[in-house]
Amino acid sequence: MLRVENLALTYPGFALRVSLEVARGETLALIGPSGSGKTSVLKAVAGLLPVRSGRIWIDGEDVTRMPPERRRVGLLFQDYALFPHLSVWDNVAFGLVEARWPRPEIEARVKELLRLVRLIPHAQKKPHQLSGGEQQRVALARALAPRPRVLLLDEPLGALDLRLREALLLELKRVLAEEGTTALYVTHDQAEAFALAHRVAVMKAGQIVQTGVPEEVYKHPADAWTARFLGHKNLLDPAAAATLGLPSGHWLLPPFALRPGEGESAQVVEVLFLGPRTGLWLDYRGVRLYWEGPLFPPPAPGTTLPLSVDLSQAVEVAP
Repeated sequence: MLRVENLALTYPGFALRVSLEVARGETLALIGPSGSGKTSVLKAVAGLLPVRSGRIWIDGEDVTRMPPERRRVGLLFQDYALFPHLSVWDNVAFGLVEARWPRPEIEARVKELLRLVRLIPHAQKKPHQLSGGEQQRVALARALAPRPRVLLLDEPLGALDLRLREALLLELKRVLAEEGTTALYVTHDQAEAFALAHRVAVMKAGQIVQTGVPEEVYKHPADAWTARFLGHKNLLDPAAAATLGLPSGHWLLPPFALRPGEGESAQVVEVLFLGPRTGLWLDYRGVRLYWEGPLFPPPAPGTTLPLSVDLSQAVEVAP
């Protein structure tokens, strides 16, 4: 279990103050734009940044002033940092050798992890003989080898192409579940966080603005800024809300509130080809709305199509 209480860090022009908790075996994803403080939280938990005030607890032990090597945390970054002269087997075993595990225990643990990350056939290869995805799986196995109390991951899939990232995301989720690992996962990609984590915490300017299970955070963002960061486009100001018949205030129309193919006519303003999906910017009763989904063939700009808007699905948000 990881608990961070009133963690404070300051840089010129930036102040961070964060409290969070990660249950044993849970994955919490920290998401937010660049510069919001996500990696700083991770480094503070690892002991790589001194904290100005606050407390960090791991499995009930106060590690705030403890050096990194004694905290028993695992680190996995975008840069795999594998030892190029060592084999896959020796890379995974490195931390265990340094910790002076007995040889039979090292062999059993390395074999267990290579089986878990599906790299047994590559055990004697060097990192340069592996694909990027395979190298990342070696780095994951190495981070998990000493059985860390908490695994800290900083954009671990960021350097991979989309197809490989999606495949490894599923692998990572499976491995964390099978190991029962407590994990703090940093990413700017909310879709990645939603797919992997049990809970997400949204950061903005050094503070956590919302925490919850992915579905709840997405459907009920705390405010308009959070909604925009999560990818919502149909945010209505008081004037637009009044035009559509909603009470005065700021409202979010979630994607499932819009249904093309039925209802009133809406004018197609802009069409975006997104591969398997089409994005449409529409003029509906003088309000600009966005819909995205499978629609083939897409309508041409300037044409009209029927659109139904279910206002009962609207969610009021703070400005």
